[in-house]
Amino acid sequence: MRTESKSRRVRRMFSSIAGRYDIANTVLSLGRDAGWRRFAVRVAELCEDNIALDVATGTGELAFELARRMDRGSVVGVDFSAEMLSIARQKAEQRGAKNVHFALCDALNLCFRDGCFDAALVAFGLRNFASAERALRELARVTKRGGRVVVLEFTLPPNRLLRWLYSLYFFHVLPFLGGLITGKRDAYAYLPASVAEFPPPEEIRELMQSAGLENVRYHLLTLGTVAVYVGQRK
Repeated sequence: MRTESKSRRVRRMFSSIAGRYDIANTVLSLGRDAGWRRFAVRVAELCEDNIALDVATGTGELAFELARRMDRGSVVGVDFSAEMLSIARQKAEQRGAKNVHFALCDALNLCFRDGCFDAALVAFGLRNFASAERALRELARVTKRGGRVVVLEFTLPPNRLLRWLYSLYFFHVLPFLGGLITGKRDAYAYLPASVAEFPPPEEIRELMQSAGLENVRYHLLTLGTVAVYVGQRK
């Protein structure tokens, strides 16, 4: 599939579910999604006056979590879906989150100069990009030397029995529930398919190293269904 074709398809898909995206995430993750975001923010090891970037911010939940950790800092959330960003901005206004800013931007060509963020994060976005390698290089490029790049993403459990149970839920129950909540079953059929095609943790670790990051490691959460990767900019 050509890069442009995948980008358009993914943008259209996420824009179509923007209005029900948050409730779907909470229900389909059995309420675990907030804890995953908190863990990702914790391993970013930010100081309260730092500046952080949230790529593929969606409706901004990771950006808001980052902002809560940085009273005197600021967060920039970027996404290529105007519909998602519209909801994120509404939430920022409702919550009085004055240190969070949102911008329309493509993860494969970030509109920021080199080394301008103390940390760059992406939650459940890497597998949706047309090129994970290029996205990781961009995340590393805009991060200061010594700063951290954090990736939160679904993965398949290493245990065979858990993988079977997870696949049963992911490929059959999740698309049905996602369709009920959002009216867009196709979007939630895409989710398990994209996870099944995504490289395993060790390969993502190697991609991060190739992108210019060092001390790369990963943490498996919730029985190995989610991975949090973290590396430092060389």
